[in-house]
Amino acid sequence: MITRIIACSFLLLCAGLAQAQSLIPAPPQLAATSYLLVDANTGQVLVEQEADKEVPPASLTKMMTAYVVSEEMLKGSIKEDDKVRISEKAWRKGGSKMFVKVGDQVPVMDLMRGVIIQSGNDASIALAEHVSGSEEVFAEVMNQQAELLGMENTHFVNATGWPAEGHLTTARDLGILARALIANHPEHYDIYSEKYFSYSGINQPNRNRLLWRDSAVDGIKTGHTEEAGYCLVASAMKRGMRLIAIVVGTDSDEKRASETQKLLAYGFRYYQTHKVYGQGEVLQNERVWGGKEPSVGIAVEKDIFVTIPRGGEEDIKADLIVDGELEAPVEKGQPVGKVVVTLDGETVADVKAVAAEEVERAGFFKRMWDSIKRFVMGFFN
Repeated sequence: MITRIIACSFLLLCAGLAQAQSLIPAPPQLAATSYLLVDANTGQVLVEQEADKEVPPASLTKMMTAYVVSEEMLKGSIKEDDKVRISEKAWRKGGSKMFVKVGDQVPVMDLMRGVIIQSGNDASIALAEHVSGSEEVFAEVMNQQAELLGMENTHFVNATGWPAEGHLTTARDLGILARALIANHPEHYDIYSEKYFSYSGINQPNRNRLLWRDSAVDGIKTGHTEEAGYCLVASAMKRGMRLIAIVVGTDSDEKRASETQKLLAYGFRYYQTHKVYGQGEVLQNERVWGGKEPSVGIAVEKDIFVTIPRGGEEDIKADLIVDGELEAPVEKGQPVGKVVVTLDGETVADVKAVAAEEVERAGFFKRMWDSIKRFVMGFFN
């Protein structure tokens, strides 16, 4: 099979790109144990420091607790309006609380808000027991989910983030979880931006200070223990770009907010998320041999986003790589090659190219005529 590479830079944004590429200064140095700044759409890491250092996640653990519960709702195993009976274990747990009582029947979504907004340990255990029967079994599910997401250096022992031996994660793994949480469960993501939640007459604020300071910030979760320090995973959207900042191990509530703001400000100032092609966008038509139609449109399987320095559009190059000649029948969505996007010679995206429509097989005489033409063209080529 012959693979052909067709440069498609001419299909990119060649017009109106006179803006010069920005110079990018060194990223800020933060007073934190580890940190990471990542583009939520592309997964491109913009800033990192000790991102693979294993650290106790404290209440950032509850991001996975909520994620697993969202997964269970998506599968239909539980429902948003299911009533969860509060056990004595959940009620007795110390630390931050939603203030549920033993024997209460609490809707799943109230408990989700108790986990996400109030950081309730009692709500976390109650949900864990409702999903898996016990918190210990639920922790096994959390670890299985972490493995599926590619969180290679994470191990959960409980659903709350309560200090425990072997309960560890990394800033990089938290970035993976944050991206999955936003992409896979948008139906519940709005909860992370809610500033208050009241239950049983007790109104508690979201501990994420940035929700009040920056209108672009809409999540995600804080955490704190003596060993972990003050931690924050924040997500913000500005000018079509969503960034996720993970800051672990600062020395105060104020510091975790201000250090996270530094990362977000740096990312939004010097980088942009650029949409190269949209899902289903036809790049060109390709000859189909033996088909009722002479050609088929070649499209990208999914949106292609890249993270680039501001003003760096001119440095993007795309190549459409077609895996040999196409023969009918061709199914809509059939993989026919790939689109490779490079920035300054480095591959930044690699997405399947697919047939944009179906092409049925032609009749006998049309196929014979195409075979003759193909032979003659091949002979001269």
